[in-house]
Amino acid sequence: MKAHLLYPDADFNFAANLAPTTGAVIQDLELATILDAMAQGDDFFREVATSVLLTMIHEPSVVRHRQEVLADCLAHPDIVRRVYATVMGAFEDRRGLWGYSSRNPGPILFNALKQLDLFITRLRELRRVADDHINDVRSPGLKTLFTSLQTDLSDEYFAEMEDHLRQLRFREGVLLSMQLARDNTGRDYVLRSPERRRLGWWGRLTRSPRDALSFSVAPRDEAGGQALAEITSRGINLVANAVAQSADHILSYFQMLRAELAFYLGCINLRDCLAERDVEVVMPQVEPWTSRAWTAEDLRDVSLALRSTSLVVGNDVRGDRRPLTIITGANSGGKSTFLRSVGQAQLMAQCGMFVTARSLRVSLSNGIFTHFIREEDASMASGRLDEELSRMDAIAATIESGSMILFNESFAATNEREGSEIARQIVRALLETDVRVVFVTHQFDFASSFMRVAPSESLFLRAPRGEQGQRNFRLEEAAPLPTSFGEDIYWRLGGWLGNELPERIVS
Repeated sequence: MKAHLLYPDADFNFAANLAPTTGAVIQDLELATILDAMAQGDDFFREVATSVLLTMIHEPSVVRHRQEVLADCLAHPDIVRRVYATVMGAFEDRRGLWGYSSRNPGPILFNALKQLDLFITRLRELRRVADDHINDVRSPGLKTLFTSLQTDLSDEYFAEMEDHLRQLRFREGVLLSMQLARDNTGRDYVLRSPERRRLGWWGRLTRSPRDALSFSVAPRDEAGGQALAEITSRGINLVANAVAQSADHILSYFQMLRAELAFYLGCINLRDCLAERDVEVVMPQVEPWTSRAWTAEDLRDVSLALRSTSLVVGNDVRGDRRPLTIITGANSGGKSTFLRSVGQAQLMAQCGMFVTARSLRVSLSNGIFTHFIREEDASMASGRLDEELSRMDAIAATIESGSMILFNESFAATNEREGSEIARQIVRALLETDVRVVFVTHQFDFASSFMRVAPSESLFLRAPRGEQGQRNFRLEEAAPLPTSFGEDIYWRLGGWLGNELPERIVS
């Protein structure tokens, strides 16, 4: 049996190592806030959500498969929680079993039989869930899961399983055959099915003595008892291992089902947290990378929405077939917030989740990378520019065609001319490699150079400044300006000569 809730025809590899750059992505995009909302204090939920969120899916069909399953889960959360509770019950049951030595097949068989007894009880519960709710779900993923539970866990299956388990307890003794080697040692041990025919009184009277050749070990014959125990162990060794493997197989099914359900339950938790804050969510439209799609309406920063007590401002984007987006404008105007929302939406869309927007149409990338400005600290072995270039070198070693990279005030640790030239050469190389670039910058030289060379292939967004210096946090499509209005910050921090703020920046 397979879960197949994350892939239509395969299991998710939760043991796969994430890319070395994922730590920076989690930090820069403030994914910890999103993961906390999904986990709700459950470490396993958080581990699963991290793995799924940061594993990039390139096939639109797989993403749509997850979207359909998630839509079912959001519509019927009680069904998902019931299945998950049943699976967790199997793990709780198993905790009461004691360990065993692999050298002795007797305890192995006993422990495996006990596990199978407990697992069958939980499998029956899963079958009941499937019977009760198969007509309530619509997604192929959950339909297939419930159908397989009904088909594979039929009444005949349970009857046959219980019959096998009853025989394997050997309450009427162990029947086995073997051959004698030249030195009279046993070889070719074969465990036999016990004879089930029952003889009547006439059969017992007329049975030939040769049909009942036997001998008994004396109660005080320790050597004989030990020899008989060794023969029995040799006989049941293979079946003990087979039963243990069967128990492990069912356990692995529960483990996979638990992990895949945990992701969808995490999505339910996140949806509920956003609903409490009246944040709109939508299933994005995903397309192959070759479509170069990137259009959004009212796109919002998820982490900010989860932390804020007021409604977060969203932004619209029309970036189809424009591989470069440069964002300039006023300080504290929402540029970094928008950049985070872009990265979060890309990751959430690619793992089959909803996004915080009115609509989103996006092409699937091969990977997402971030290069955000870092504050200098004592752990830095060199200056900030060297540290930025070192991080860029690590990204260049792993980034490939079809990826997306987000820059936030990168290469601004030097003068504008030098920083602009560094940024310009890096961005040109990335674009030539078919990498989508989104760059927040105050470097007018850098931004204006792309405005002059290829304005139709680039999207230029600007954070506006009101007449009184106020910010509305809505980016507009506009050319970069030579100033970022840093004067506003200067005045608000006390850089005035008189006792009152200048009239033009009083709000």
